[in-house]
Amino acid sequence: MSDFILVLDEGTTSTRAMLFDREGQCRDTESAALDQHYPRAGWVEHDAAQIWDRTLACGQAVVDRAGGPEQIAAIGIANQRETVVFWSKQTGEPLGPAIVWQDRRSAALCRTLRERGEEAGVQARTGLLLDPYFSGTKIAWALEHWPQLREAGDDLAIGTVESWLVWKLTGGAHLTDASNASRTLLMGLGTGRWDDGLIDLFGVPRGSLGEIVDNAGDFGAADAFGGSIPICGLAGDQQAATIGQACLKRGEVKATYGTGAFVLANCGASPPASRHRLLSTVLWQLDGRRAYALEGSVFVAGSLMQWLRDSIGLIARADESEALARSVEDNGGVYCVPALAGIGAPWWEAEARAALTGMSFSTTRAHIVRACLESMAHQTHDLQTAFAADGAPWACLRIDGGMVANDWMAQDLADMLDLEVERPAFAETTALGAAMLAGVGCGWFDGLQAAAAMRGNAERFRPTIAPDAREKRLKGWSFAIETVVAAAQR
Repeated sequence: MSDFILVLDEGTTSTRAMLFDREGQCRDTESAALDQHYPRAGWVEHDAAQIWDRTLACGQAVVDRAGGPEQIAAIGIANQRETVVFWSKQTGEPLGPAIVWQDRRSAALCRTLRERGEEAGVQARTGLLLDPYFSGTKIAWALEHWPQLREAGDDLAIGTVESWLVWKLTGGAHLTDASNASRTLLMGLGTGRWDDGLIDLFGVPRGSLGEIVDNAGDFGAADAFGGSIPICGLAGDQQAATIGQACLKRGEVKATYGTGAFVLANCGASPPASRHRLLSTVLWQLDGRRAYALEGSVFVAGSLMQWLRDSIGLIARADESEALARSVEDNGGVYCVPALAGIGAPWWEAEARAALTGMSFSTTRAHIVRACLESMAHQTHDLQTAFAADGAPWACLRIDGGMVANDWMAQDLADMLDLEVERPAFAETTALGAAMLAGVGCGWFDGLQAAAAMRGNAERFRPTIAPDAREKRLKGWSFAIETVVAAAQR
């Protein structure tokens, strides 16, 4: 009897295999770190072969401990979005590094296209903006600068990470799910199909792209784990987390604080149009019908703690940040604008650089670490304002991701947003959402509403800060962020 769903959760800094039962309990997990490469300032790369090798090893370990492939009903895949992989259809081997979503190498191309007046048309067709964040600009850059891609001709395959993993798992199925395809700048948001005009704009060979499919269904059999297991769920990580948080009704909102931070609001069956530089994206596609979300993307969240630990040495462990934040009464006037990879929504300044402001001789390590943690709530407040201006106000915010294990940060979000914040007992909602989709795809559930039973209980945080203290902090943040943006625009 097949009692489990295997989720392959391929993130930015690690890959994991997780085993879920029908009640949503995670019964086993195996993880491996992924190496990030920074060949130049602003460039971020992965080794696609390493992604595959470590995903395969993690999956095999979990399958073996479960009792073999016959115990697995289906596979679900969640992946870091916008990261793009180039490989040979003939050999199945990478033709260059994977360009990671954080990479900014196509900033000049984006600027040129904006100056040509292309952004309004691109936004109307895709719901996205012209920014290095998205796959299409990365693909265009690679095709211009890497001759091996042009020389590959019809042998060239291009896809986001779930597309790469499906190819390797099945031995050659070339497809991508609608949620990931909607992040490429190449798919028409309303049609759910590759757009000829966008393909021409970025110079992408149409034959290199996979078929766009639903987020749940039968996507081929994975034979890599010693037996045949159907792949039945696919989603970009943020869409998967939104599903895992059971944001299944219009107006329900979640925020994930992982390597970056991403807020998605369910907007129902019609693509939302943002006037405040938020993104419109496919939330899921089932039976050819799409649900949409409005999204705000913050490029630096958990990676800021990693930077404090590994590059600056202000903390020895990420969880040390909570104790340091609590050890001081306030931020001492210090603000951190964490633009280590530019600034995302609603500012969208690819050339912005990080800044610490307001320091004096009285500033301590604790003040700096607290200011870095506080920047999560400050950036989220900017998004809250933009969502409300676009007609999507938040009634409650459901949070997840590695950072929100920090109780101080969860409370700080409630205080700065003046809103109830809800944290599930099981915070790995990205993997849970992929399991829910795979459960629908393999027939465990007759729809996402039924699959939502896999989500467990949640803890709630309510605002406690005085209004004048909130306003003082937000005023200090506004000065800091506007200074950084102005410097980037000079």
